[in-house]
Amino acid sequence: MTSRSKEKVAAAFRKLFRSPEKLDNEVAGPSGSPARRGLFRRHRDGVSPAESAASLPSSPTASALSKKKAGGANDVRERAAAVRTRRLMKELKEIQRSQDHRPNPIFTVELVNDNLFEWHVRLHQIDPESDLASDLRELNIPNILLHLTFPENFPFAPPFMRVIEPRIEKGFVMEGGAICMELLTPRGWASAYTVEAVVMQFAASVVKGQGRVARAPLRSSREFSRKRAEEAFRSLVKTHDKYGWVTPALSDG
Repeated sequence: MTSRSKEKVAAAFRKLFRSPEKLDNEVAGPSGSPARRGLFRRHRDGVSPAESAASLPSSPTASALSKKKAGGANDVRERAAAVRTRRLMKELKEIQRSQDHRPNPIFTVELVNDNLFEWHVRLHQIDPESDLASDLRELNIPNILLHLTFPENFPFAPPFMRVIEPRIEKGFVMEGGAICMELLTPRGWASAYTVEAVVMQFAASVVKGQGRVARAPLRSSREFSRKRAEEAFRSLVKTHDKYGWVTPALSDG
């Protein structure tokens, strides 16, 4: 090997084994900063996956998305509550105005424990020629007491209504005082229906169904409880959803 060849090989080895500091300076150049040289050294020596992830822009976390979704659900509930409140306040005001101007109103309304979403309705007048009216007079019962509760999505869903007293047999009144009326089911309800329309429909239905005041004593309090009424009504809705409702002839009203 000639002396020139030996010098080329020695130069190659020196370049290959030069120190890291010299290599950093050479890469950074004359204007390179220590931070840039350190960054190059980290890339040269290798960076852990955790460090790489930490250097990336943060993305929305699952908890943040959940909070956003929960906030949207809360907004929907608040709007629904506002709609329900406005509608019931309006109806209550109109009914009370009617009560004040009529010496003998057909029905009257009271809030249960000042709760706008729970009403007692006293039905004072039904067909005077009916057997039910005769029973009420005979037993000196002044009115039929109904209990209404309004769900969160009222008026887009119907109220739940049951008879509290007296206990009525037939007349489309079921166990626990539940009432068999398509108008009170999700399928038969329309948001345009008012409480007055519901009460008047009941007054007609209980007479049409030949309702009578029950005389036999109850075997247990469970027979005429709200829980029993809700169970009976759910069963009724399932049955009619499956088999449909029988629509009476126009001649029957």
